[in-house]
Amino acid sequence: MQKSRMDEKTEEVTVSTQLNKRLKKILDVRLENDVDTLEALKELSSFYKENTIQGRRNFVSQIEKQSLSINEDFLSELRKVKESLDGIRSDVISMNDMVQEMKSSLHNTKTKTHNLIEQTTRLKSESQKLSLQKEVAGEFLKTFQLNATEQAHLRGDQENTITKDFFPVLARVNTIHQNCKILLQAGHQTAAIEIMEQMALYQEIGLERLYRWTLNNCKNIELPDISLLLGDAMLWLLERPVLFQYVLDEYATARRAVLVRGFLDALTLGGPGGTPKPIEMHAHDPQRYVGDMLAWLHQAIPVEAENLQSLLKKCDHSLIGAQIQQAMTNITEGVCPPLQVRVEQILANDAEATVLYTITNLLRFYQKVIQEVVSGGSLDKNLEELHSASFAAFVRTLDGQVRRLSDRIEPPSSELTPVLGITRIMSLLRDVLAATSVAEQRKQDISQIISCIVDPLLLVVNESAVRLTSTDMAVYMLNCIYQLQATLSLYEYVEDRLERLQAQSEAQIDTLTSEQTSFLVANLSLSPIYTILQEQDRSHLSTTPGMDPASLKNFLSKLDSFLSMPDILLLPQIRLLQSSNYRKVVQKRSSEVIATIYKQLYEAVHNPANLYQNPTILMPRKPEQVLELLSPP
Repeated sequence: MQKSRMDEKTEEVTVSTQLNKRLKKILDVRLENDVDTLEALKELSSFYKENTIQGRRNFVSQIEKQSLSINEDFLSELRKVKESLDGIRSDVISMNDMVQEMKSSLHNTKTKTHNLIEQTTRLKSESQKLSLQKEVAGEFLKTFQLNATEQAHLRGDQENTITKDFFPVLARVNTIHQNCKILLQAGHQTAAIEIMEQMALYQEIGLERLYRWTLNNCKNIELPDISLLLGDAMLWLLERPVLFQYVLDEYATARRAVLVRGFLDALTLGGPGGTPKPIEMHAHDPQRYVGDMLAWLHQAIPVEAENLQSLLKKCDHSLIGAQIQQAMTNITEGVCPPLQVRVEQILANDAEATVLYTITNLLRFYQKVIQEVVSGGSLDKNLEELHSASFAAFVRTLDGQVRRLSDRIEPPSSELTPVLGITRIMSLLRDVLAATSVAEQRKQDISQIISCIVDPLLLVVNESAVRLTSTDMAVYMLNCIYQLQATLSLYEYVEDRLERLQAQSEAQIDTLTSEQTSFLVANLSLSPIYTILQEQDRSHLSTTPGMDPASLKNFLSKLDSFLSMPDILLLPQIRLLQSSNYRKVVQKRSSEVIATIYKQLYEAVHNPANLYQNPTILMPRKPEQVLELLSPP
């Protein structure tokens, strides 16, 4: 009994636990996140309108009625679907019957038309093969043959004119000829050889026609307007070097005639309408005459070079550089005879040295300028010959002028300044040196000009001064050398000559220094004192005649006067020196000699062994003071 009660209690506890779990599970449910529950509640609200006791009692029956209604609706709709499917099935069966009927009919038809289909297929295959062969043949002809239009462009018309369509055809002939190598490699030797022979014939026809056309155009060129077609033509003719050279020679011949005619017209007729005037109107002025001729060539020759470059602009100049130079040589050689005749005629006349040297420089300058355009040709050689002849004529004329001026040199005047003849020679030297211009030859020319003028000039100066006294001769020579140095110092490359002139002037300065020193020694009564000071035994000088205090006072008195006015004892000839620097040098050197003698005397007087009383009073000035007072300002 007790056990039964315990079982009942246990059962109650179990039921209570299960209810608690269910209740907790229900309470833990989050209805806002349970989509199915929300949808169910939503559907429930559509037919459960009132929450009453009667409604709650009939809740289950209502749900069952609603479920039954839904199932009935579903069954009704499903019945309609089944009826539709039954109709479709009957249609499919009907269609299947028709397909089977058609299949049977098609099989019968295919059996009857099998032979026709096989024949049609075979004909279609053959048609495709023939079409492919036609395309291949067309492409072959297009690749390895010229069409009628291209042949017409290549052969040209009766007027033998070349148009821009000619060169693409010629290029195509070359391309076909090159492509034949592919045929040879592919084993089509017969076709390749025939095509190559045909293209070679076309090529010869085209190049021959091109040669005649180019040759005709080059012959008739007056003022070259080198067109693009001519440039293309020369490029193609380069493949035939002989034809190319013929055309180039013909062009050079035509342009040579034009250049010579233009040069002669410029000499005799002048420019269009007489402006500029004919060059030969200035034949009386050799410098302008030669300069205008060379300037005209300097303007015309680069134009010819530009025209030739334009004609050959499409050619590789590294391969035809020699031919271009030869063509320019041929073009310019025609102006050599008229130029040479006129320049030689000028050189044959008695022109002045400065004029001839200016012409020499003009020839040298324009030779260098023209040489940059055309070198090594007849014109270059002709200009070199004219330059050499002009320089030789200049040297001869310069020597003659210097000799004529030297023959009329006057004796030196009392002022000992350069005479008029020497001044004229120096003026000639300045005029000639002022005409030097070309840097490459300037040093060599100056050296030769100086040798032609300065050496004879110095010789004439020496000869004209030979009858003068040594002092006058030294002053005269120094004045002449000074003017010569002043002239040469304005120019370059004369350092060596200036050094030699300076050496000559030093010799003359030494002569003047010796004369001035002797003059000072004599006027200061210093000669006996100097002689005594040079003797070996100089003890007790105070008692030696000439060295006694009285004699020394006489010398020192004259020295004081000289120190106060150093120029009072200056030689008159030295005052005639044109160079103040030379005067200062002579004065300084002679004064240094006097100062040296004074120093020896000062040391001797202050030497106790010579027994001078009160030497400081007797000679109060120190040697340094004397030297400073004697130094020229």
